[in-house]
Parts: sequence; C-alpha cells; structure tokens
Amino acid sequence: MIMKYEKLNEKIFVCTSDDHTFGTDAFLLADFSQYKRKDKACDLGTGCGIIPLIMQRHDPPQITYAVDIQEGAVEQLKLGIEKSNVNTIVPICADLKELWENAPVGMLDLVTCNPPYKASNAGIESSLTPHRIARHEILCNIDDVCRSAEKLLKFGGRLCICNRPERLADVISAMKNHNIEPKRLRFVSKSPESPPWLFLIEGKKGSKPFMKIMPQLYIYNSVGFTEEIQDMYSTGENL
Repeated sequence: MIMKYEKLNEKIFVCTSDDHTFGTDAFLLADFSQYKRKDKACDLGTGCGIIPLIMQRHDPPQITYAVDIQEGAVEQLKLGIEKSNVNTIVPICADLKELWENAPVGMLDLVTCNPPYKASNAGIESSLTPHRIARHEILCNIDDVCRSAEKLLKFGGRLCICNRPERLADVISAMKNHNIEPKRLRFVSKSPESPPWLFLIEGKKGSKPFMKIMPQLYIYNSVGFTEEIQDMYSTGENL
C-alpha cells in the first residue's frame, strides 16, 4: 500500500493512502463544528484522522480522541501525528459501538462524525473492504453513532455530523432517540444552480427543541471556490 503525506499547513500533515483518504466534507464538518480551545472532543470513525488534524491548524481542542475500528487507518493517523509533532490527539483503535476502556463517558464537549453515507443494502458496494466500511453502514449505522455520542457527551455537549440529504430524516430520528436535540442545520451545494449534495447538522445533548436553518453553503462560484470555502481550506497560520 502506497502512503503519502498531504500538507494542511507548514506544520500539520495527514498520511493518506488508497484505503484511507479524505474529501471536502472533512473540511466542511471541521469548520461547522465550531470547536473551541477549551473543548474535550472525539472524532468517531476518524479514518486517517483528517478532522482532528484539520483542527490542529488553529486553536485546537485541548484533547481530541480519534477513534476508528480499522488498524490501518489508526496507523496512518499515528504517522500523521508523529510528522506533525502534535500531542493533543489520542489515536484509539476501537469499535465505536462498544467504546473503549476508560473512555471519557459523560465528559466531552464535542463529538464529530463523518459517517458511512449509504445504508448497508443501498447502492453498489466497493470491493475494497476499507472503502465499503467508509461508505456503507456495514460495521456501524447512524443510530450506533448517536448512541455512542450520547454516552460520551456531557449535558449540553454537541454532536456534529455530515451526511447525504436523503438521510436527513434518519439522522434527526437517531439524534432524538438518543437525547440529542437537533439545533443547527446547513445544506451544501456545489453551486447555486445545483441541488444540495450534503448537509451538516449539530445536536445538543439534553437540549430543548429548536432548530436553526442556516444559509445554504456553495462550494463553487463562476470563478472557482467561493470565499467561504477558500477560508476553510486556508492554512490557518495567519488567523
């Protein structure tokens, strides 16, 4: 397996491979999460660790548990952590459905997850096992994610997820079933002319019902990336 390092800024690198890589949705979710320096956080299904490493570019959470069931993904994350010389990411190889020994139950401010978008019996499944795990609900589903997030979050803690628009009802239902109230929702389109291809949603543990619908986010305009997307991709070194 060929691995390489992708530079996020002059100090932060992520180790990628054909099995474990990342896309625009990771930057969208990291930005949407509005993480804070004081936060204790966790990224479930972290893959190569792209979301925790994006957060390292500027005022990262005080600690981020980065959890994945695949040993290969966690090894890549460890390489990224080592090359980036960061000490606030804790790589964990574990099944998110069962958490892990000494997990910070009821202690976290923020949980993020870029989950498998497709149900296990929906669409054409890739022949590569890591790709199937990343794209289809084979080893976990959205209900599993919300159940584990409820355990990890303290009262008022936040769960931030991205998914495809056709799964919106499933995500809202799973959140509510596990005492996580949807509070913010934002749809993402490639351009003003195209329908949404992604949504970003935040829920708060134990909160009262009230959801804010945010302005739509566009990836491209007539000349390239929109200013908002350019800001998300910026290195963060001059912020």
